Amino acid sequence: MICPVNRSASLQIGSFLQAFTLLSTFSFSVCSQEPVKKGVDFSRDIRPLLAKHCYACHGPDKSEGGVKLTDFAAATSIAESGSKALVPHKPEESAIVARVASINEAERMPPEGKPLTAREIELLRQWISEGGEFKQHWAFLPLKRPAVPKVEHTDWVRTPIDAFIMKDLEQSELLPVEPAAARELVRRLYFNILGLPPTVEEVESFVRDPSEQAYETLVDRLLAHPAFGERWGRHWLDLVRYAETNSYERDGTKPNAWKYRDYVIRSLNADKPYSQFLSEQIAGDELENVTRETLTATGFYRLGIWDDEPVDSEQARFDEYDDIVSTTGQAFLGLTLNCARCHDHKIDPILQKDYYQMVAFFRDVSSYGTRKDEQTNSQIDMTPRSLNDESSSLNKELQKLEKEMREIEERGIVKMSAEDQRATEGGGRGKVIREKLKEHLDQADWAAWTQRRDRVKDLRDEIKKLPLRDSILGLAVCDPRPPTTHLLARGNPAAPGAEVQPDFPKLFGSASPIIPLATQDAKSAGRRKALASWLVADDNRLTARVIVNRLWQHHFGRGLHKSPNNFGQMGEPPTHPELLDWLATELIRNNWNMKSIHRIMLLSSTYRMSSHATSDKALAIDPSNNLFWRFNMRRLSAEEIRDRVLATTGRLNSSMFGPSIYPKLADDVKASQSVPGKGWQDSSESELSKRSIYIHIKRSLIPPELSNFDFPETDSSCEARFLTTQPGQALGMLNGAFMQDQAKAWSERLRSSSPRSNQELWGRAIEVAWGRPASDQDIGFAKQLTEKLKASHKLTEEQAMDYFCLVLMNANEFLYLD
Repeated sequence: MICPVNRSASLQIGSFLQAFTLLSTFSFSVCSQEPVKKGVDFSRDIRPLLAKHCYACHGPDKSEGGVKLTDFAAATSIAESGSKALVPHKPEESAIVARVASINEAERMPPEGKPLTAREIELLRQWISEGGEFKQHWAFLPLKRPAVPKVEHTDWVRTPIDAFIMKDLEQSELLPVEPAAARELVRRLYFNILGLPPTVEEVESFVRDPSEQAYETLVDRLLAHPAFGERWGRHWLDLVRYAETNSYERDGTKPNAWKYRDYVIRSLNADKPYSQFLSEQIAGDELENVTRETLTATGFYRLGIWDDEPVDSEQARFDEYDDIVSTTGQAFLGLTLNCARCHDHKIDPILQKDYYQMVAFFRDVSSYGTRKDEQTNSQIDMTPRSLNDESSSLNKELQKLEKEMREIEERGIVKMSAEDQRATEGGGRGKVIREKLKEHLDQADWAAWTQRRDRVKDLRDEIKKLPLRDSILGLAVCDPRPPTTHLLARGNPAAPGAEVQPDFPKLFGSASPIIPLATQDAKSAGRRKALASWLVADDNRLTARVIVNRLWQHHFGRGLHKSPNNFGQMGEPPTHPELLDWLATELIRNNWNMKSIHRIMLLSSTYRMSSHATSDKALAIDPSNNLFWRFNMRRLSAEEIRDRVLATTGRLNSSMFGPSIYPKLADDVKASQSVPGKGWQDSSESELSKRSIYIHIKRSLIPPELSNFDFPETDSSCEARFLTTQPGQALGMLNGAFMQDQAKAWSERLRSSSPRSNQELWGRAIEVAWGRPASDQDIGFAKQLTEKLKASHKLTEEQAMDYFCLVLMNANEFLYLD
């Protein structure tokens, strides 16, 4: 983790070219201290240690010397040497302690790599002294609702969340920092919920009345805002590896992928129960009420990468299954099921059999396409039957007339010269027909030909006027009687083993599904419906835990469990497991409606804290803020930065939905493709100002405005984005055509709004960009920068204002929250 040291975000800069150094010189210090831990926790302290140092030789796959350290019974059994690796309560008699602490390199374990640290050895001693129990991993235990704890500082508790947070703070003898200032809080809410900045008027309105009632009213209004789905929809798209192309060399387009994106936005805005939202994506074509919306949801299966020319087609097919199982496991269950493709999971109790039983649920899902046809399997035709019938009738008549015209033409062509006849066999046929056909036909044939020609022209006009065919990306074709599924040795399709049936991972202890045989007229196998029902069952141990952890992650900067896609045993245990379980059960109690959880998080005192680390004691005890004694500062995401720029300049087009937009790209950016610029279209100026979620996501050509600021890898599920500071950010923000154009447009808009002095213009610009009134220091800097640009760089007053606007959008106060 990192701890901010320099929080300066203002314009303490000597010249325009230094404006961006605020980003590149933002300093951090590495912090290694953690909150004091009482006792040894097996999941937190011991299992990761064993997995890292011991399992290669004494784990699920190997038991060298008869020693296996995966469970209590195995660890306490007599090894080939006659000793026991673990003797409960007696570390001095436990061979594992003797071997890891040995000073003899020949007998010290592990035999390769770095030896255990003194702290790790002490943890092992203490664990064995306490009994050496292999406790069941917290995430694999049944979900139970914990009681809300009682705390001393009841005045701070606004929601049950605060009681859970305060309990751990009090145990560590810490207190939360002061509440965030009204301006901080209102900006935090807008960006967190909508991904957009508040207007100057919205900020000032809240500053004038930051009462509890005003705050709750604002939270409810923002949760109901249409932009909510756009902001939170992007979080979901990260999870499900959303992109609109296939990847690999050709990186062909996936037609209508944008309709899945719009489905996600609409679903989140409508507060569709998460159980329904998930079920529609897993089995939208198999539910009792199949609609256009549920079919669009099955676009989930078509979002992954697809090799249109694989070397081994069978291997590629199972790679497609692996993509589906991996995404389903990580995004919905927080499990790395894909680690069991070739062998039993090294760490978690997931068998290779479990993996292939999950594959069996998806065996009716057809491949995305074939080399010749990517449409049939993946494009669901939603065109009204009446339109289909009309189109079919017109096209049949057209084909009939064109055939008859060609027959008449051939009667004339045989009378032409050899040179003209040869011309009709190639590209010159049309010209010969137009210029010479009449003179080689008798009167009756010519009349018949012209009559058909005129009708053909009319038919083509009628066909052009028909509404466009309506297709959506999804499961257009499935196999209702899929082939049997076998466990594959080392994941190799050429080495099938025992047959397996669709079933749930054994660690859940769930009854096997009962799946009726598909009827004669069935269009799918019905297996995915059974899987969906299990995923969203109230007693599923992981689904609710995983999604509430993601909501917490995006509200508070990191999840209660820090590895959102991996709730398995290699991840750190949650910092607040009882709070996580309380939120999960609260979601289920509220019919899986996520906005109820958003609301309780946003109304908490925990959310309203300042991000300023004002407590030296808290910094010393918990520098990583694991106890949430303050709010976590964050930089805006790539989409938020671009959208904030558009909102600031007044150019933001808030229209929603529809086909994706294509930002303007420089030729050197397009050159990164095998065929530069292939598949990249042009969008109108109005379309280019739509929100960033509507940008076309081409896997081989991510626009720099997104890629520079840590847009995720789209080939697999992204649990959390990286946060980097790198030169491309400064280059793009200062020199990029998009930023230069936006700064100039904003400058012109400010100057044309009303006649104002420079000081008034600077003050208004700062207030719009940063959401606060300009200080005397800000105005002084603005004046100094303007004068230097004019004197040293010979710029006009207008040009200097352009660059001043650019500087404002490059400052930390623009790019960071709090």
